[in-house]
Amino acid sequence: MDKLKAEDIARVKGLGFLRNRGTNLFSGRMVGNGTVFTDQNFADMAYIAKNFGNGKLIPTSRQAVEIPGIPFDRISEVIEYAESKGLYFGGTGNKIRPVTACKGTTCVYGNFDTQKLAQKIHSEFYNGWSSVQLPHKFKIAVGGCPNSCMKPSLNDFGIEGRKAPVFESDACRGCKICTIEKSCPMNAAEVIDGKLKIDTDICIKCGVCIGKCPFAAVKNESETMYQIYIGGTWGKRTRMGTPLSRLVGEDEVMPLLEKTLLWFKKNAYSKERLGLAVERLGAEKLEKDIFSDTLLEHKEEILKAEVLQRS
Repeated sequence: MDKLKAEDIARVKGLGFLRNRGTNLFSGRMVGNGTVFTDQNFADMAYIAKNFGNGKLIPTSRQAVEIPGIPFDRISEVIEYAESKGLYFGGTGNKIRPVTACKGTTCVYGNFDTQKLAQKIHSEFYNGWSSVQLPHKFKIAVGGCPNSCMKPSLNDFGIEGRKAPVFESDACRGCKICTIEKSCPMNAAEVIDGKLKIDTDICIKCGVCIGKCPFAAVKNESETMYQIYIGGTWGKRTRMGTPLSRLVGEDEVMPLLEKTLLWFKKNAYSKERLGLAVERLGAEKLEKDIFSDTLLEHKEEILKAEVLQRS
């Protein structure tokens, strides 16, 4: 086996190809459009696996697909073929990593279309910021409800859909068997003295109860709101993401993501994860900065600046 140069291994890693241990073969990491692959995508990936790799397709924890067994000298060829089919390798380096999303689009618990939002983020940030070098990797997760299947709180930027119950006291009939009380997974709803009471300190705004009352005492009119978590990590060092102090509306999600990325680029040292920068500088500073427009006003300056180095 010919020895590959370290710089060649690093170069193709930047293209999304990771060396298979003890060989000169590589796994190509194929990234979907906001977690979604079509049936034709899978057919084309199967062809690539059969004709360039070892015939296997391996899902990753970030909802990409790795094709192992690709020879080093065929990497350029497989990239060209994949791109001719609208498929792209990537997902490595100190950049925005592939966006992940739960099945909230079709899930009975989903409070919004998670895959649609993930595709929007994929287009505007994963693709749009592909040339931006960040201090470290940056992971984004989109979750449809507080069941937290996608673990938004363990990502650098986590998005979790919430729906608060809108209670109409006059419509409540104090039913002996209350469908709201029965459906609440947190036991936050209880009929007391003939009227439903919802304990807002216990309610997590999961939306499960909305629309369950046959008399419309809890209406299905609640706008979806979003809990944002910032600076979560999972791995050698685990950190729960810092939740923003208030839920945000749909129109705030993308601007907050952009400002968080700019905050990270401006404030974090090289090889420092976002969560560590938040701990070092304080969550109060983070919130103050991303809820203002100052970062956007200096966007070009921040993007052109070199990543901070520790003195």
